[in-house]
Amino acid sequence: MSVRRLVLIAATVFCAAASPAAAAPTCQDVNGSVARCGAANAMPPGWRLSGDEFHRRQAAIGNVFDPREVIDAIALIAGLLAIVALLPNFDGSSDADWDKQEGDQRRR
Repeated sequence: MSVRRLVLIAATVFCAAASPAAAAPTCQDVNGSVARCGAANAMPPGWRLSGDEFHRRQAAIGNVFDPREVIDAIALIAGLLAIVALLPNFDGSSDADWDKQEGDQRRR
């Protein structure tokens, strides 16, 4: 085995054996928004607002789903893809694809 292959195998084993990092618990406030644990108005870790109550409160503060934003995002992505589709074909295999550069013509 070559040295490169051994280094690759050792790096793979090292990365596979690493343990994942543990994240801190997340807390919510009374309204169901994410809050730092221990902050004012934060509920204890693991407490969750019920789904119906969360949606009712979100609708009351105006954070409702707007389909126009989704349509705008889809139109933007489609426009970018259309611009890419309109680019000229270029594979670089023929000499006509390339411009002349300095030193292309041989001196005689």
